[in-house]
Amino acid sequence: MKALGSVAAMTAAAILAAGCGGGPAGGGGKISDGKVVLAVLNDQSAIYADLSGKGSVEAVKMAVADYKAKYGDKAVAKTVEVLSADHQNKPDIANSKAQELYDRQRADIILDVPSSAAALAVANQAKTKKKLFMDIGAATTELEGAQCNKYTFHYGYNTYMLAYGTGDTVTKDGAKNWYIVYPDYAFGQDMQKSFTAAVKGAGGTIVKADPTPYPNDNFSTFLLKAPTLNPKPQVIGAMQAGGDLVNLVKQYNEYKLRDKGIGLAVGLMFITDIHSLGPDALAGTKFTEPWYWNADQQNRAWADKFQAKTGKRPSFAHAANYSAATQYLEAVQRGGTDGSDDVVKQLEGHKFQDVFARNASIRAEDHLLLHDVSLAQVKPSSEVKEPWDYEKILSTIPADKAFQPASPACKL
Repeated sequence: MKALGSVAAMTAAAILAAGCGGGPAGGGGKISDGKVVLAVLNDQSAIYADLSGKGSVEAVKMAVADYKAKYGDKAVAKTVEVLSADHQNKPDIANSKAQELYDRQRADIILDVPSSAAALAVANQAKTKKKLFMDIGAATTELEGAQCNKYTFHYGYNTYMLAYGTGDTVTKDGAKNWYIVYPDYAFGQDMQKSFTAAVKGAGGTIVKADPTPYPNDNFSTFLLKAPTLNPKPQVIGAMQAGGDLVNLVKQYNEYKLRDKGIGLAVGLMFITDIHSLGPDALAGTKFTEPWYWNADQQNRAWADKFQAKTGKRPSFAHAANYSAATQYLEAVQRGGTDGSDDVVKQLEGHKFQDVFARNASIRAEDHLLLHDVSLAQVKPSSEVKEPWDYEKILSTIPADKAFQPASPACKL
């Protein structure tokens, strides 16, 4: 098997655990290999590196430190390790890295995995190896649909949530005719499907939907097509993410399409995208936000700690990785073991609130995290009061409305 040369093991300081037999749920402190191993598998070198990448590794390390501080000598886990690997947004590499992490690196759980195709590959490995996988970075609803499994949890957001907030709102605000451009892989295909349903449900029309290469740095063919369509779209629905979205927005502005009466709706926005482009490039754009660092004092306090370690404000992916790692460790603590089946039982149906997820629960039927999300708008630079202060929260979308009902296609 190919060696996992890019995996970096960072062993947290040992947790003092004199006599681990006193775990909150009993269980005698049954920890495999005498340690709990968390692995972050994501893009650390390409288009999703800024929005997640090494920042998510740091967020998971923060969760480990907080677990140690909270439980001290009552912690079930004596030692917690954090591993990381770069999957380069390639499903085959994600698949082989996941095998290596589970088998040779003895990871108890894999976290993050942006790119839907990569996430689906890792979910299959989790099912085969009977090891935990909490996906944060991918949006495809297949993770809680036909390709769900007992050991996979979808944590943070999905295409239904994004479409329900943005597609429905923008259409009802008057942009009835849409031209959707989406990256031609699992995430983009799912986004196109979800946004089409949301736009039509709100009384709108999809004039045309075009797949684009992934990754891609030139969207001119598609952007220049927009004014020639009949009827002319009132909005381009951009389903790209990360570096691809940044390139598309730059070219949208270069071609002055807004001046030609064609607005822009963004399916998936990260704070890092706004930072890369500058707020004026996206001013007024509405989007669905799973979490914003400056929404309240609790978020800001955690963001201050993250910035002290990384030099930048966190994206929602960073906060969600912290939350997922925290909830996994709390499940180990409650159950007194890192045994996969026992941890699954602790997570299913669990209700909680933390810095990322408010009014949160993990739906037992399909392992989807439900939580409140927000409808946000990008501020113009004239309203920005401090660095990274780019978003205005318009409204809260309650957890029971933000996400789709459990799918009968999911058979855990």
